[in-house]
Amino acid sequence: MAVSKRRQFSVEKGICHMSEDTITKLPDPSGISPDPLTEVIRNGARKLIEQAIEAELAGLLSAFADHKLEDGRARLVRHGHLPERDILTGVGPIAVSVPRVRDRKPGADKLTFTPSILPRYLRKAKSVEELLPWLYLKGVSTGDFSEALAALLGPHARGLSAKTITRLKAAWWDEYLAWQKRDLGTRRFLYIWADGVYFKPRMAEEKQCVLVIVGADEYGHKELLAMTDGFRESTQSWREVLLDLKRRGLKQDPKLAIGDGALGFWAALREVFPTTREQRCWVHKTMNVLNALPKSVQTKAKAHLHDIWQAETRAAASAAFDFFIEAYGVKWDKAVAKLVKDRDALLTFYDFPAEHWKHIRTSNPIESTFATVRHRTKRTKGCLSRETGLAMAFRLMMSAQAKWRKLDGRNRLPEVISGVEFRDGIRQLQTAA
Repeated sequence: MAVSKRRQFSVEKGICHMSEDTITKLPDPSGISPDPLTEVIRNGARKLIEQAIEAELAGLLSAFADHKLEDGRARLVRHGHLPERDILTGVGPIAVSVPRVRDRKPGADKLTFTPSILPRYLRKAKSVEELLPWLYLKGVSTGDFSEALAALLGPHARGLSAKTITRLKAAWWDEYLAWQKRDLGTRRFLYIWADGVYFKPRMAEEKQCVLVIVGADEYGHKELLAMTDGFRESTQSWREVLLDLKRRGLKQDPKLAIGDGALGFWAALREVFPTTREQRCWVHKTMNVLNALPKSVQTKAKAHLHDIWQAETRAAASAAFDFFIEAYGVKWDKAVAKLVKDRDALLTFYDFPAEHWKHIRTSNPIESTFATVRHRTKRTKGCLSRETGLAMAFRLMMSAQAKWRKLDGRNRLPEVISGVEFRDGIRQLQTAA
């Protein structure tokens, strides 16, 4: 065994001497260096959990302080602690020990203590469960999860065996099936966003993807409405999705649909919800146009595209549109053609409240949720089964939905429902005949 020596200074004696340390410092075999900051955060988190549990227990004991047995003793008293257990969190495992109570009242109906923030048998924080779908859709295989979690949460991340992950996938699939059958008959959705998402690991069929529809209701809440597997450019795939929404109670046509122009969604929309107006997504359109331009002009062209959809009026947007055609049409006619073919549908948002423009110019609720896992260039070799792909995408969307912002300008929604005219985002006063 290697012996290391270090110099120590004695304050009392005012002398310095050498001491031997027989413990050899070995590198962490996982290759992950200890992080003092993470340890501080983890210790702080443990103390906060303990304080919260103690406060909740004190409240319970206080509520039953007047409950006495016949001999005058308190009915409810502390009774040690349950065995310590590790809870896997976003900062790694945190060891916690839950106090127990003893109910002295005779009979089978005994009181027990289970902290609301630490349910019985909880081993993983919600943030960790949200991480699993992301890893799957990134193309990480089940066998590599331990290594990935160790890198993300620290070398001591435990409790996510292949068997545990299999159980989670089964539970999420059951949740997805139940969610698919929910009734929409009591709801009114004014805006819907549609997109077809390919993941880095391919679905069971090469060109198959997940078709997603998000809606905003009459109160401004955004909600995942539909998610299933299909083909992005297929009108039939989208027709089935929209007809299923109608079957489950979405009887009134949405006021506006937002999505990429390449979708088979639009032909299906005109059949199923014929009065719904169309808005092409400016994020998708910008990417499509820039991809058809040489890199040397893409930065300048992107700024000119922004001038169109950032304009305060339709007239100003049309002027910027015409400028783009004149500036780039001679040399790069194919790029300009991609823009021109959807000219009217790109400017529909001017007929809706200006407060809603930031929400309805792009399919951002879907785009931002899948931004880090959707397929852009090269696909990985792995293949997702239908159940795994849909269950993971569903969990990812449910996690994102909890963080979605409500629509701005919610006071304008009743006006949109009643058909009030908006011009350049401003409500038009009705003049008497």
